[in-house]
This record gives sequence, structure tokens and C-alpha cells, in this order.
Amino acid sequence: MKRLRWPSWMPIDPYILLLLGTVGLAALFPARGPAADVASGASTAAVALLFFLYGARLSTREALDGLRHWRLHVTVLACTFLVFPLLGLAARGLVPVILTHPLYQGLLFLTLVPSTVQSSIAFTSMARGNVPAAICAGSFSSLVGIVATPLLAASLLGGSGGGFSADSLLKIVLQLLVPFLAGQLLRRWIGGFVTRHKQVLGLVDRGSILLVVYTAFSVGVVQGIWHQVSPARLGGLVVVEAVILAVMLLLTWYGGKALRFGRADRIAIQFAGSKKSLAAGLPMASVLFGAQAALAVLPLMLFHQMQLIVGAVIAKRRARDAAAEVSAPQPAAATRTAVGTGTRSG
Repeated sequence: MKRLRWPSWMPIDPYILLLLGTVGLAALFPARGPAADVASGASTAAVALLFFLYGARLSTREALDGLRHWRLHVTVLACTFLVFPLLGLAARGLVPVILTHPLYQGLLFLTLVPSTVQSSIAFTSMARGNVPAAICAGSFSSLVGIVATPLLAASLLGGSGGGFSADSLLKIVLQLLVPFLAGQLLRRWIGGFVTRHKQVLGLVDRGSILLVVYTAFSVGVVQGIWHQVSPARLGGLVVVEAVILAVMLLLTWYGGKALRFGRADRIAIQFAGSKKSLAAGLPMASVLFGAQAALAVLPLMLFHQMQLIVGAVIAKRRARDAAAEVSAPQPAAATRTAVGTGTRSG
């Protein structure tokens, strides 16, 4: 029996369909009363397990080896935690004409979360870029984001962002950082097990995120948050996010060229520097925003799907360009007289 595969022509990630289905489930059957308490407790445990697995997977040796390409990693971190937040702050001028204040808070939070690992690696590989650099860049971004994202959120969103306080930061440390560090400490003994069963544990990852989404959106449905979002506001949010993504894609590509990175490195910078992690952002939002988490994660969910669709298109184009460069015939005379003198613009 052949294994069923998701059609390659389908632009929507199947996991996004699961996320949307989870949102629909929360809308029809939200957790209430004692069930809400159980879902909240299970969500908290799932988030701790999620970050424990992150810590167990990240190889300290690979992270140290990746430091040799520090210019690339600094560039990606600057895009993720400096340029993105600046764009988020600039969007403040769109309130209240295009965005409501709660939607803007979610948009600003989106710009603060770390980059992705899986999709950055996948798209970099597809586009024939520097895959090891993408692995290290995504890992460094995730590691830095555990500390940087809550601190940036506390600083930029302040008391109006869902109750940010010393207590919120303590919850982040206990629920995210401590499990992550525990995973790193135990990696020596459980790293092999995690590697051998990465597909099964990947289901645990995604299941944990679905549980977080269900809990957050259940709270939103019970409290009637969704009456605050009109179709016009939602459309405005999509347009704003499309503009932010386009700016970051152009900046990472041409900025990498201005910084004299090679084509393979520029591909890694573009994909790692223009992405935002749904897996890291959702658990953080559930801790930081509490009852307002449903609206806070909506911009992140939309941006995640958008970056996957656009990233796939760009990666395929980069792959075609690379194949064309390799297969392009050169005149024999020019080849003999100009070996080593050509330039590549990427």
C-alpha cells in the first residue's frame, strides 16, 4: 500500500489546516468551567514539554561550530530582533484607522518572536543555499528568543500588552527557560533517543501547539473577543503583514548583497531573517497575554501561512536560477581566456 502524500501543488501547509480546524473546534465547542481549567493545565504542561524537547534537540557542539560564521548569524539576529520590531513600531500609526489596538498588539508581538528552524532549513535547501548556516541561524534565533522575546514584549508592549509584569517574566522563566535548560543538561543521556524518535516527538510538538491554540481560542470565544474583529479589519491586517513580509524579503536579499555575502549565504539570510516561528510564538503568547492570547496569536498564524506560501515560491525560483547558472553554456574561447575572472551577482 502506497503512503499517502500531501499534493505538491497544494499551497496550504496541511498543518495550517489542522490549526484552522482547531480554531473551528474551539469556536463550536469551547472549553468552559472545569474543562477550561483542565485544558489550561494540560496546555501549560504541553508548553513545558515542548521547550524541554527543544533543549534536548539543540546540539551544543553544532551551535559552537556555527559561531565561525558569526557575521551571518549577527545579520539574521539583527533582522529578527531589531528590524522586524522597528517595522512593528512603525505600524502603530495605523491604529485605529486600519488596525484595532488589540490587533496591533498581536502584530507587534509577531515582530518580536524568533525565526523558524524547520521552514528556514527546508527553503534554504530547496533554493540551494547554505543549509548548515540556516540550521545554526535558526537555532541561535530560537535560543536568543527565549530570553529576548519576553524582554522586548515587556519593554515595547508594557502594561497594556496583556498584563506584562515581573510575574509574567517569572512564568516565562519557569515554563519555557527552565525546561529548555533541563533538556540541554539531559541531552547527553536522551539526545540519542530524541534523534531516533524525532518523527514521533515531532507529533508531540505539533500536538502541543494545537492544544495551546485550542485553549487560547476557547478563552476568546467564551469572552466574546471575536466580535471585535470585523472582515475589514482582518483584511487590513493581511495587507499590513504582506507589506512587512515583502520589506523583509527585499531587505534580507539586497542587504546581504550589500554586505558582500555570497549567493548561498544570502539565501540562508533571506529565509532565516524573514521568518517568524509559530511554534515558539504561540506558547509565549499564551503565557504573556493570558486571556487576550486569542487575538494576540491571530496575526502570527496569518503571517506563518503567508511566509510559507511566499517562501515556497521564492525557493523554487532561486533553485531554477541556480540550475540555469550551472547549465548555461560558455563560449570555448571565453572559457579559456577568462577563467576565474567572472563575477556572480546572485
